[in-house]
Amino acid sequence: MMAGQKLYREKTDEITPKDQTDINMAVDHYTRIMGDIQALFRSRLQIQILLALADGNKTLAQLREITGSSSQALIPKIRKLETSNYIAISEYEYHLTAVGRILTLKIQDIILFKSVSRKHKGFWDQHRVDAIPIIFLRDLGELYQTEIISDTNVDIFNVYFNFLRMLNEADRICIVSPISSPAHTEAVAKRAMEGVTVDLLVSKELAEQFSRQPYAEKIAEVTATARGKVFILDPMPKLGLTVTDKAISLGLYKLDGITYDSTTDLFSKDERAVRWGQRLFDYYRDQATELTF
Repeated sequence: MMAGQKLYREKTDEITPKDQTDINMAVDHYTRIMGDIQALFRSRLQIQILLALADGNKTLAQLREITGSSSQALIPKIRKLETSNYIAISEYEYHLTAVGRILTLKIQDIILFKSVSRKHKGFWDQHRVDAIPIIFLRDLGELYQTEIISDTNVDIFNVYFNFLRMLNEADRICIVSPISSPAHTEAVAKRAMEGVTVDLLVSKELAEQFSRQPYAEKIAEVTATARGKVFILDPMPKLGLTVTDKAISLGLYKLDGITYDSTTDLFSKDERAVRWGQRLFDYYRDQATELTF
């Protein structure tokens, strides 16, 4: 039976009229200020100076060392940034102004997004990336420190064994599961019985399978512990997610939108990537309904 019924919150992974208005405004603003934007991004030194100062105040000598440029090349760029109120100098050290810090954070976001999209271009090109809600796509740069885990001809269970390692190293396990198998379910049940906190989000169809053998006994073991919970998520997103206190593994559907690609995952132990994954899981859990058996 289902318990803890709740209203679904408004979907934020679709373009709303407000989003469209914001897009139109951005286009209009860009048309007016594109000269300023192009002038900033065409200058390698200006970007390097801003990024260098994001880590703290720097002297001219330190900026020379970081950028590999001479004072003669740096000073005109520094003057431009000072004129735009992006940086200032105090006691022979340059620092970001409040406006400059905001701008630099935006630049870092763009650089990280472009870097992660290029680093794993094949993964993004071959899967339904639009399954990830827009509010999380905006922070996709946080997944830069990730790697691709894939099954191969000589290691056909690589993704599955990586999943097991994640579980065995975890003190907390959160899963969004569009598919499952008795082996996956047994591995999760084992960790729940060992006292690890487990939150499992499944589709209505998968929940119906869980009421039958060979799943029923293992799911009962999960929910019998104080730390194990199962939730129905309807509709189920076109992605698979395992996030623990130490790692994240993200899987997506193939471009046909029908076939879940169980042979390839995006994996990371990086703290920023794990936090991104936990926020994504919490986003879905807030829409789910807890099950009792």
